[in-house]
Amino acid sequence: MAILAVPGTYPTIRDALEIAPDGAVLVLAPGTYHERLRIGGRRLTVRTAGDPGSVTVDAAGLEGPALEVLSGDVTVEGIDLVAGDYPAVTVERGRLTVRRCELATGYGAGLQATDGATVEATEIRVTRGRHGVVFSDAGGTLDSCEIRDVTDDGVIVRLGADPVLRNTTVAGCGHRGVYVYQSGRPVIESCDISGTGGAGIVAAHGGAPRIVETWVHQTAGSGVVIGAGCTGAVERCRIEQTAEPKVDVDPNGQATVTLTEGGTAPRAGIAEAGAGQDAAEVDRLLGELDAMIGLTGVKDEVRALIDEIQVNEWRRGAGLAVGAVSHHLIFTGAPGTGKTTVARVYGRLLKALGVLPDGRFREVSRRDLVGQYIGHTAEKTTSVFEEAMGGVLFIDEAYTLARAGGASADFGQEAIDTLVKLMEDHRDRVAVIVAGYTREMADFLDANSGLASRFAKTMEFADYGPDELVLIAGRIARHDDYVFADGLTEALREHFARIERGRNFGNAREARRLLEGMRKAQSGRLRALGRMPSRDDLKTLTIEDLMAAVR
Repeated sequence: MAILAVPGTYPTIRDALEIAPDGAVLVLAPGTYHERLRIGGRRLTVRTAGDPGSVTVDAAGLEGPALEVLSGDVTVEGIDLVAGDYPAVTVERGRLTVRRCELATGYGAGLQATDGATVEATEIRVTRGRHGVVFSDAGGTLDSCEIRDVTDDGVIVRLGADPVLRNTTVAGCGHRGVYVYQSGRPVIESCDISGTGGAGIVAAHGGAPRIVETWVHQTAGSGVVIGAGCTGAVERCRIEQTAEPKVDVDPNGQATVTLTEGGTAPRAGIAEAGAGQDAAEVDRLLGELDAMIGLTGVKDEVRALIDEIQVNEWRRGAGLAVGAVSHHLIFTGAPGTGKTTVARVYGRLLKALGVLPDGRFREVSRRDLVGQYIGHTAEKTTSVFEEAMGGVLFIDEAYTLARAGGASADFGQEAIDTLVKLMEDHRDRVAVIVAGYTREMADFLDANSGLASRFAKTMEFADYGPDELVLIAGRIARHDDYVFADGLTEALREHFARIERGRNFGNAREARRLLEGMRKAQSGRLRALGRMPSRDDLKTLTIEDLMAAVR
């Protein structure tokens, strides 16, 4: 593994990044670097040569985050990251491990993870910004972190994100400590949340937090709020010096609550933790699956699997024979069709049914499994598999393991052969889901004679049609407090009907990119008004915005 020193060896970090081989470690001499780090599709480590905090990457006067990770696997250790009008750190689709770093920004989040990204953060501090950490369709862990004195929400969990917050302090936030919405599913464990301008922890719009042994105190609003249509579990928590009620559950919400010293007994309408909780969780998760747009065939397949698992449990309880069952699946189809989201829900369903110990979700690709020399691949693959034990191992673009072409293909074959044995040896402790394009996945299954038999079922994720893409765009817009002007829905339908459906068509990602372009077009349009826009102006997207976005 290459070790590169900066400065001295190279004038800037960016220069070193451009020539660094995959797997390199960049060691930064103490000092302040006025630049941005943008890393895409790479496996790299960047760390300080001195004590934590001796290196600062300061992008306050630049256009973008101090650190931007676009796929790949990046580790950052001991570096302070500062931005101006952007998040200090963003990670999209990739995996970021960040340890003993301090994050600060003038506007935006200290750390923002989106589009299936995974963040493993240990002992990081967010000291300034609008938000502390934002998980949007992302996962990972915040362990022993601190988020203090941000102007709005401390932690935001949305769009099905399912991070674990553990031993983390959230204090002095201008609004809520933790805000969970748009089907966010965090576990908040052994955390300290205090001094918020609003409630300590809030679930809204389908949010479902699990809050365990957490201390919520000195908040201007209630300690925990579970909104209409939300579910939650508050287990062995201490809630004190908050507004009343300390735990506020909407009549159309559901929560199980057990409090320790300093707490209060559950109010009427809140169920005690106990019997039936798993069954309720299964129903809730199936409801979440049903709420996804399209995917009729996939939903039916998942329900059939859940029915089979449930009946097998009943048979086992009755003393009847139950055959060995594999929970491994194959997901085929184009990008942006919901494969990752369904895989996350499937893992949580298996946990709720008692099939797997926990619903953890580990997403990997070829680079996480394949080594650089003979024997290294088996070691890497086994290590990743063991990390996923008890939950779901999701291998995206799994067909790349079977591609021909030189020695690297042999290493991919070694990963497949290792997986085949591990999947059989531990089929009752992990669910492996492989995903990719339909034709290429057929080639992948031919790479090992025993591979296809390890999987219980293949699910085909069809492309979204124009009407479904319009619904997806509308849902994204509503979640972000936008509305469509008259005629825009029809214009969007016509646009999606005309758009070329090539191999790289992004489906739901296409709708998300289009909405982002429309928001930017709206910003330019409103700034040109020559007056302060009204609330309706700020909320409304128009046909003009669509035309500007696709021009």
